[in-house]
Amino acid sequence: MKTIQPLNDTSSSATNPAADLIRSKLSQLYDAEPDAKKELKEADAPGSHHSKHQFYMHELGHSGKSLAEIQTAWHNYYQALPDEEKHQVWQEFYEEHDRRKQAPIAPHTPVADKEPAQQKPKIPTVASPTKNVTEIKDQLLRRVSSRSKQKGGHVKSLLFGLSSGLIVVVILLFSFFNERFIAPFISPSKNVSDTQIIIDPNSSVAGTEPKIIIPKINAELPVIYTEPSIEEQAVQNALEGGVLHYSTTSKPGELGNGAIFGHSSNNILNKGKYKFAFVLLNRLEPGDTFIIQKDGKRFVYRIFDKKVVKPEDVSILNDTKGKAATFSLVTCDPPGTSINRLVVTGEQITPEPSANLASSATTASQSAAPQALPGNAPSLWQRLTGWVSS
Repeated sequence: MKTIQPLNDTSSSATNPAADLIRSKLSQLYDAEPDAKKELKEADAPGSHHSKHQFYMHELGHSGKSLAEIQTAWHNYYQALPDEEKHQVWQEFYEEHDRRKQAPIAPHTPVADKEPAQQKPKIPTVASPTKNVTEIKDQLLRRVSSRSKQKGGHVKSLLFGLSSGLIVVVILLFSFFNERFIAPFISPSKNVSDTQIIIDPNSSVAGTEPKIIIPKINAELPVIYTEPSIEEQAVQNALEGGVLHYSTTSKPGELGNGAIFGHSSNNILNKGKYKFAFVLLNRLEPGDTFIIQKDGKRFVYRIFDKKVVKPEDVSILNDTKGKAATFSLVTCDPPGTSINRLVVTGEQITPEPSANLASSATTASQSAAPQALPGNAPSLWQRLTGWVSS
């Protein structure tokens, strides 16, 4: 029987290259220690006999150090071992690995990077009992019922949206019909008369309240002379109290042309009780008369002109050639809108205009000159669009 020469015997190293190669391979193998995590598992494995190396790892694993510190300490410990003990460490590593492969797998909580106090306990799962046919049927019915309720919720949402849209449409339609079909036909009186009022110029006027009387359409309305501004908002505010004398035109008893503006719509959204003042003005024709009372005096005018103009046609405020004293009654046309302006102009017939004074009309500067004739108050649609644009 041939005797095997030990690997660490240096007496034959010079004459045995194969031995040198094996020694070199073993040296390279033992330079790298087993993984620290796996060594910790071996050291903590229950029922195994701990060598001094495993005992060292067991103590190191319960020292409270981090995994990085454990790996560093294990590396220093392993590198300080002689080759024989390094070989022993690897043998223990292989034996424990083989033992784990043969043993049944048991639940075990490995050592993590975190501290033991930070590890969360596992919650055991409870197996659900087997369901019979009746339970499965009940579950299916509940699911179908739940889906039906969800569909019912969608239907309710759809109905709510449709009803909200319908309300908006009704409001808009009401506004349209109110302004186009209802408001134009509401006035102080629909009874008109073809009989002209005969006025004695020498008769006294009861009261000093300024007013305009239009016998044909039975209209008797207060006239506002106290608003000096021709700004649209100021005009609209003044028209809530009656009809308005335009401050840039002549007054009754003066030479030149005067102008009175009045609303022609009884829109319920507008303020004031005189929004219907001139709604029947379009019934007047040349030859009809109207009366203006101011400062206890009465002035009678006979209509000679009736026309519809655009809001930008401010020339209707100018004096009429060949007429000493005239007055123009202006309102919106068609009634309830602000599309055009209806202008009815009368010439003073009583008293004789030869006794009239010069016009005291306010002379508007070029920057303050009217650019458009006043109109009805804004409609609902105009209010909405104006609110959105602002």
